[in-house]
Amino acid sequence: MIRAVAFSVGLAALAAGAEAQSLAQNNDVMFRQIQQVHRVSAAQLNRIKEIFARSGIMGQGNPGPTRHPMTPEQCAARVGGTAAYNNPRFEAICGAKYMAPLYDPRTETPEDATACIDQFEFPNIPCTYPVTWVRANEAAQICAAMGKRICDAHEWEGACAGALTEPDYPFGAGSVAAMRSIHNNRYAGSKRWAYGPNFRTGICAQDSNKSPGCNGGDFGRCGTNTYPTGAFPNCTSGLRVYDLHGNAAEHMNLPMSPGEMASRGSTGLGVTEMKGSWFIWDKYRAHEDWCRWRAPYWHGSRVMAGNSHRNYHLGFRCCKTVN
Repeated sequence: MIRAVAFSVGLAALAAGAEAQSLAQNNDVMFRQIQQVHRVSAAQLNRIKEIFARSGIMGQGNPGPTRHPMTPEQCAARVGGTAAYNNPRFEAICGAKYMAPLYDPRTETPEDATACIDQFEFPNIPCTYPVTWVRANEAAQICAAMGKRICDAHEWEGACAGALTEPDYPFGAGSVAAMRSIHNNRYAGSKRWAYGPNFRTGICAQDSNKSPGCNGGDFGRCGTNTYPTGAFPNCTSGLRVYDLHGNAAEHMNLPMSPGEMASRGSTGLGVTEMKGSWFIWDKYRAHEDWCRWRAPYWHGSRVMAGNSHRNYHLGFRCCKTVN
């Protein structure tokens, strides 16, 4: 009996080792893509690799349970080739590939932008799978290694709604719950999704399936069953930012005081805010997901806390200050 148990444990260890090796191999492919597409330096890439190595599970999903509904090759064919997402004008403004200027089209042009946001979830390369199992502090560190920063909540919301407006944090409210309530009540009468004024199915990366037996937070049982980023070209905002609905949810910074705003250069960040929705939304809607809606303080922590939440459907994208 002891020998049988030992054999079973040995098989489990071998399986775990095979998964880890496959995850490492997938990450190596992604690192090469990051170097080629974003032209990061060797020092930048080494820093990114260090952050991933410390995590041990960060990547594009555990290869064991993950079942992506579309391949990168199918994505490229669907959108007519990833070159369709090249935008020299945006690249000149943002100083980086696959970023979109944040501005208000009613009064400004893209060249007036003082910040840009990644058009796709990290690694911010069209027709790749988003990185998940990432903590908020790791997201902030990776963005910094890329020469960018984590986004403030109002920047993500502006990218989604199609217009960056002035920061609207009711700092005097005193708590995350009170700030959320004031903000959501302010915008409840003007709900908007990236693609229009009404929620729609079939337009974003929201028709995947949850892994059988996934209990919500088990790396071994919960696959990151996402689509490649940009696979749904109509799932975009007026500012040309993609996958703000569907695929992975995204870590953002919710400042609790003016001195905690990443957009104003602060590194003493606020608390975690999870933006966007995830990949089974056409089947099951767990909460609201309109652009300027701010979530309850789920799994809340300081952004730079070492134990902030991570999960199979939680990723990030970066912002960058320009001009």
